[in-house]
Amino acid sequence: MNTAQDRAAALDLVARLKSSYPELPDAPAPDLLDHARLWAYLKTDHDVGGEPDAPIRYENKQYETWEHNTYVICEVLAWRGIWLSEERRRIGNVDLGRTMYLGLPYYGRWLLAVARVLAEKQHIGLTELSERMLEVKARYEGGLAGKTPTAEPKFAGDGSQVERNRHHIDAVGKGDPQVFAGRAGAARFQVGEQVLVRELPALFYTRTPEYVRGAVGKIAALAYESPAPEDETWDRHDAKPEWFYVVEFNLSQLWDTYTGIGTDVLRTEIPERWLSPAN
Repeated sequence: MNTAQDRAAALDLVARLKSSYPELPDAPAPDLLDHARLWAYLKTDHDVGGEPDAPIRYENKQYETWEHNTYVICEVLAWRGIWLSEERRRIGNVDLGRTMYLGLPYYGRWLLAVARVLAEKQHIGLTELSERMLEVKARYEGGLAGKTPTAEPKFAGDGSQVERNRHHIDAVGKGDPQVFAGRAGAARFQVGEQVLVRELPALFYTRTPEYVRGAVGKIAALAYESPAPEDETWDRHDAKPEWFYVVEFNLSQLWDTYTGIGTDVLRTEIPERWLSPAN
């Protein structure tokens, strides 16, 4: 992107790719927004179940090397107490905006989450990261050409003073979510009970799908105990574990245009705070 023409072409592509609501101008005045449009704007980007989309052919694609490496980096950051998995999901899957969430490869978003959390928690400076990216780019100018990418750190830092969470210590030998077992108290619901999914405001992050909110389902199993995603994702040390349930729904009651067999069901995990008795 070296010339004015290059920049114009790049910005034109941005304009074509960005999500837009053509009914309204950018940054509309408050009186132009009704409740339905405000809900559409605030809908979390990762909650896409049931949204219309172009058909795509399913392909069992094998992971590429950079995708494997990205996964390993993210696991190591968790093992070293730098973040929680829910933190990575929020930063990588939600805080990017709709255009980037839908437009980038899955593990590309994970990589951005790595950069963002390391910068936000002051483990690396953004200027330092930018300079290092240019160095690596120059090292492999013209492509890998059969070479294997190698790490070339400038120095080995002292990690003894790095601020970390305690989850990677508390969960050793137990795993997640088993580390929270026995901490939620008695389960409010039992297998077979009818429950209503509450319509809580879904701000910033949730793992309760929009298409089950307000629907009645049946408890199929008690799953495990863990803090609700809405709290765990912010690395709250005081987040109280609660029960998660496998809830079963009739598909014909979830989807307005469903034409399948009337006994078809869907099961999904839902934390206790999102459920209330169906009666």
